[in-house]
Amino acid sequence: MITGNFTTDACLLILFLPLLAFVINIFFGKRLPRQGDWVSIGAILITLVLALSLFVEMLSNWNYKFSHEVYFSWIDLGAFKIDLGFWVDNITIVMLLVVSLISSMTHIFSLEYMKGDVRYNRYYAYLGLFTFSMNGIVLANNLMSLYIFWELVGVSSYLLIGHWFEKHSAADASKKAFLTNRVGDIGFFIGIMIMFTAIGSFNFQQLFDGVSNELISGSLLTLAGLGLFMGAVGKSSQFPLHIWLPDAMEGPTPVSALMHAATMVAAGVYLTVRLFPLFTVDALTIIAYVGGFTAIFAATIAITQNDIKKVLAYSTVSQLGYMVLAVGVGNYVAAFFHLLTHAMFKACLFYGSGSVIHAMHHSLHDMHDHDTDPQDMRNMGGFKSKMPVTSMTMTIATLAIAGVPLFSGFLSKDAILAGTLSFVQSNPEHWILALFGFSAAAITAFYMFRLIFMTFYGSPRMPKVFDGIHESPKVMTYPLVVLAGLSFFIFYTVPYFNPFKDYGWFTKLIKAGNSAVPGNPTAKEIYDGVHYAHDAAMMLSLLVAALGIGLSYFMYYRKSLSAEAWSKRAGFLYNLSLNKYYFDENYNKFLYQPFLRLSRAVAYVDWDLYDKYFINGFGYVTKILSKITGRLDFDGLDQTLVDGIGRSAQGAGKNLKTMQTGRLQNYMLFALIGVIIILVVQIT
Repeated sequence: MITGNFTTDACLLILFLPLLAFVINIFFGKRLPRQGDWVSIGAILITLVLALSLFVEMLSNWNYKFSHEVYFSWIDLGAFKIDLGFWVDNITIVMLLVVSLISSMTHIFSLEYMKGDVRYNRYYAYLGLFTFSMNGIVLANNLMSLYIFWELVGVSSYLLIGHWFEKHSAADASKKAFLTNRVGDIGFFIGIMIMFTAIGSFNFQQLFDGVSNELISGSLLTLAGLGLFMGAVGKSSQFPLHIWLPDAMEGPTPVSALMHAATMVAAGVYLTVRLFPLFTVDALTIIAYVGGFTAIFAATIAITQNDIKKVLAYSTVSQLGYMVLAVGVGNYVAAFFHLLTHAMFKACLFYGSGSVIHAMHHSLHDMHDHDTDPQDMRNMGGFKSKMPVTSMTMTIATLAIAGVPLFSGFLSKDAILAGTLSFVQSNPEHWILALFGFSAAAITAFYMFRLIFMTFYGSPRMPKVFDGIHESPKVMTYPLVVLAGLSFFIFYTVPYFNPFKDYGWFTKLIKAGNSAVPGNPTAKEIYDGVHYAHDAAMMLSLLVAALGIGLSYFMYYRKSLSAEAWSKRAGFLYNLSLNKYYFDENYNKFLYQPFLRLSRAVAYVDWDLYDKYFINGFGYVTKILSKITGRLDFDGLDQTLVDGIGRSAQGAGKNLKTMQTGRLQNYMLFALIGVIIILVVQIT
């Protein structure tokens, strides 16, 4: 449907083209040339062009207050009404570009990575469904639309993580992701219902107005905000619901890049940024602590992992914690900025890991080696000479995530740390938040360069495998080059080239507006406050990044420090990190198993006691009573009374029947006898 408005038409096409590709591929993909991959790729490239067009128009018109909303009535029962639609502002446009770009790179990268897959058309169909769902979250103008697409993203992630469902680990990982997110979504739904009950609307703008007018306030608003945040805890894999994301690496690596680096997990952060005016100061404080702890917690796990994708998975959890921390301290501009930059360099890192795994698979396949783990970094080493493009692009992305100057991560991470330091200066009792932030920055630099050094430098740990390693095809390396290029700072500072005092077009477009919650700082106040702490934060972030890189360099490149010796010295702490603090084991022991035992006990009470003795007992008693009443009814009432009368009437009828002979003399005799009897009776 063409409306005549470019923004509206573009958004409708961006939303529904991936859905159309899903429908075509899921029903007709196997019958199409190349199993329909060109349908999905064509659809997603069109959405990328449209998103770029909206982005260029946004930069050209340069209005930080730009807002465009379209909606229609979905349910109207008088007192109960729900309108569905979409809301487009600068945040929406930037996020649409992120989703369409990363999704396009995933579609292209998968051409080679998923080549020959037994469910090739289904894979591309699910990519389209996921992109449709994610775009729906981005465009939603109300909590109901948001929740619908939120759950669709959950379904899409379940299907994509479990794409290779014949592997028990992949099937279990998909169920774990789905069920863990359900826990967060329960809180999310409760928060939605509290807001609707208090304000009477799901629409974002009306919710903001309602909070501003104090239709809901105090502890109830805090509770509602934390309920909404629970959705982000699940989707963005925050502590204690962080357990699903590392296991989700069982899905195809391009899926990891799409869902677990740039889009699905970023949905939680996007939610907190979009709904920031609904969070009270108390709620934001809790959010800050959850994000800060997640950042340091996940980082300490990543330093000991040997699976290249698991390192990146815990890195993603940590970086998401950074973003949530920024929202919690009020610096949602920096949170969204880091979401943008992180999408580029982390997707690049995941594609790079996919390139390495692809090369390892081919080499091991040629050797007929089915036992060596192609994702274990201890089986790699020296790949730089064999995979120069992958090595270069992953190194650039690593420099970005480590916060090295001239790379995008330096800008966004520096903004988060400056905002955190500014918050701590104003609220010194929360000093541990700054410790969380700067410590996580140092550890991030360490484990990311550990990954680079173990994979691409040093001597090959498995020479026979190394001999078969080669660079990935261009269809896989081109996305790497694009995303590595977008990891440089210049793309985020144009047309303002001072990376130390301003963040260019991004902050000019995003920073604005007043908080709807009385007492919450405005975006301008936040931005101004960050500048006071900027220089100190920048110097500290550079220092901790240098410490992390330096330690990794001496331990894994120069090897003047022994990683094995230090791991032995760490002892218990090393084992804690290596085993992910035993969270899965403890969850299984103290949560899953007790719950299963409770379920079995309830099932016993239900089936063996309640059903058997109560429900079935009623049936047994009813059956006996039915037999008794049946006997009384059939043998007593029916046989004796009802049937007895019938039998008597039948006997009398038979007897009377014999009297009906048809002979006149008999009838005259009977009449005479009757007359005689009457006369006798009268005389006597």
